[in-house]
Amino acid sequence: MAALDIDGLVKRFGTGGDEIVAVDDVDVSIDDGDFLVLVGPSGCGKSTTLRCIAGLEEVTEGDIRLDGESIVGRKPMDRDIAMVFQNYALYPHMTARENMSFGLKMTSDLSKGEIEEIVEDTARMMGIEDLLEKKPRELSGGQQQRVALGRAIVRDPAVFLMDEPLSNLDAKLRTTMRTELQNLQQKLETTTVYVTHDQTEAMTMGDRIAILNGGKLQQIGTPLECYHQPTNQFVAGFIGAPSMNFLEVTREGTRLDHAEFSYRLSEATAERIDSETTELVLGIRPEDIELVDGEEPNAFRATVDVTEPMGDSTHVSLSIGDQQCTATVDGDVIVSPGEELWLTFPEDRIHLFDAESGVAVKNREASLTGSEMAL
Repeated sequence: MAALDIDGLVKRFGTGGDEIVAVDDVDVSIDDGDFLVLVGPSGCGKSTTLRCIAGLEEVTEGDIRLDGESIVGRKPMDRDIAMVFQNYALYPHMTARENMSFGLKMTSDLSKGEIEEIVEDTARMMGIEDLLEKKPRELSGGQQQRVALGRAIVRDPAVFLMDEPLSNLDAKLRTTMRTELQNLQQKLETTTVYVTHDQTEAMTMGDRIAILNGGKLQQIGTPLECYHQPTNQFVAGFIGAPSMNFLEVTREGTRLDHAEFSYRLSEATAERIDSETTELVLGIRPEDIELVDGEEPNAFRATVDVTEPMGDSTHVSLSIGDQQCTATVDGDVIVSPGEELWLTFPEDRIHLFDAESGVAVKNREASLTGSEMAL
């Protein structure tokens, strides 16, 4: 186990006019035993960051330190890091036992008997002891994933790196494996960096999440910090499903004007916003929208387009003028396409962003305390 520090990491590909900056001045510190998830859209630099940590890509600028010691320039095999790949990368001609033991044979002085004992102990922990004599083609996707994880575990590394390891599994198995991975990481207490483009995985698995976009780090924090207190509009829109609704408004004193409604802010909220900031984006999460009878303050009308029943809840797609908005209501609330509803956005639940920079100027109020959020 070890602490991992990424300091000013830059990775460029190409030269001159064809140069691409894949990772742009990223700083991340991961405490010993923490589970950090790197999340973002395709091409944001998360896998490149992981490959730089592993030594599979050369660092252009910056430093990567393991327990305070730089590992930049070291060969991958000398970094005390184990990586689990998206495609499992199992040797097809080897059995599961041989795949799991191969790394130990190449990088350790352990005897054959010691290696066998470690492999069998790990296989029992992973629940794959009955699969050790099978080859990859005889295994299901979930079984191959467990073998790939076992191969990493037997090395007892200082850090686990995982590059979208669940993306090839079906939805139900992916949910099961998420839980297994969390339990495994908590049991082993090994520092882990996990890459995914799936924000649901990020929210449910990580002690902290780091959101990347265009190679730049947008925010790092606990899942609930990033959900309730996004640094900017990108983070607010990326984290959460369905995603946050955004409506462009113009501020006049305590009033926010939209083409279809006016929203009156309290004096206390208005005073928190720079008086020179007039063009704003109002954000509201679907579950925070309230259906009302039309008499509530700041209520306005919207038309139902589509409903998506989920059982315990229903996602309702609404038209506010020519803009789309999604509200999440209780599953026993019945609405139909074409129906007009009265909505309101509770002021303590709204977010406001500078329309030009995207920076958050107001986030929703939250009552969470302790280690999850520091408000």
